[in-house]
Amino acid sequence: MPQKTFAPSIYSRLCFVILLGIVLSCGDKKNAPKQGDEVTVESKEIVVDTANLIKKLPIGIEPPDGMVWIPGGTFIQGAVPQDKEAMHHEKPAHEVAVDGFFMDTTQVTNAKFSKFVKETGYVTVAERIPDWEELKKQLPEGTPKPHDSILQPGSLVFKKTKSSVPNLYDFSQWWTWSIGTNWKNPEGPGSTIKGKADHPVVHISYEDALAYCKWANRRLPTEAEWEYAARGGKSGTLFFWGNDVSQLSKYSNTWEGEFPVENTQVDGFEGSSPVGTFPANNFGLYDMSGNVWEWTNDWYNPKYYEELLTKGIERNPKGAEHPYNPSNPYAKEKVIRGGSYLCSDSYCASYRISARMASTMDSSMGHLGFRTVASVDMLSK
Repeated sequence: MPQKTFAPSIYSRLCFVILLGIVLSCGDKKNAPKQGDEVTVESKEIVVDTANLIKKLPIGIEPPDGMVWIPGGTFIQGAVPQDKEAMHHEKPAHEVAVDGFFMDTTQVTNAKFSKFVKETGYVTVAERIPDWEELKKQLPEGTPKPHDSILQPGSLVFKKTKSSVPNLYDFSQWWTWSIGTNWKNPEGPGSTIKGKADHPVVHISYEDALAYCKWANRRLPTEAEWEYAARGGKSGTLFFWGNDVSQLSKYSNTWEGEFPVENTQVDGFEGSSPVGTFPANNFGLYDMSGNVWEWTNDWYNPKYYEELLTKGIERNPKGAEHPYNPSNPYAKEKVIRGGSYLCSDSYCASYRISARMASTMDSSMGHLGFRTVASVDMLSK
């Protein structure tokens, strides 16, 4: 079974940046090492009562503008049996119970984030001078401080290569640390979001997403909530529309063609697309596959699913207690979901419902955004 890898730090090019960012996009499918046997963990008896799950929309509470009600229920989280592209950390599949909640129908747009910034004066992480004292905590001890010319506000920008790339492990071939890049200048200095008010906001760190949530009286979804909502009530399928990957360009904004050289734009887009361009799932949610990655609130730990299975059916799991990634042991990472416009069938398959990756909390990239959720108790106070 092929296993896609996490993006290594681009430290070799810009000293600290590699371990800063780093999960970046999809992992390597073609060149990845083969995975071993299936994960087998003995599950225990059900330990959580799921009889009183909040399923129906409570009387007297209306869905907030731009959100839909996701009825509570149980589902199987993780890779489905027929998924040949599943990564080790998507297994073992396990049953989870989720109370009903509200979720944004789309990813947070440039227009909505602009309103937040205008009302609060908030400055994103990508717009601030990096704090070396914080950065070095994510790097091996003794790492020298980069020159001040490098420690400047910026973010990671994708650049197509001019020719085929034989080594898909070297992410620095298509990711560039760009000083002056942020949510307002998403393609680098001089670029703007003019004409892209309805595109998802990008170059957003975990801290930035939390700040927006606080302003909007929202929160980030747990990983379980995100996957449950993404399935749209379907079970046992690779995608929210079923198992037919040939329908991908109809339902999702991803990369077509040879990555990272040429995007044939069969789906109509090379970069991000306006939210809601592609069909919604059965819950009325758009872009739960492709367009841009989305932050969740869960710590990343590849052993978490194994631990969860031993607990039986857990109600509203909140993720691993502690972050850990053997590929990036110095960083504290959160789970990101959904894939992006850079996901290709020849390179990765993170547009699958169960696909998950990790990103350091201060990372910001040109294909990473978020959407928010709200619990019933948040709206009934």
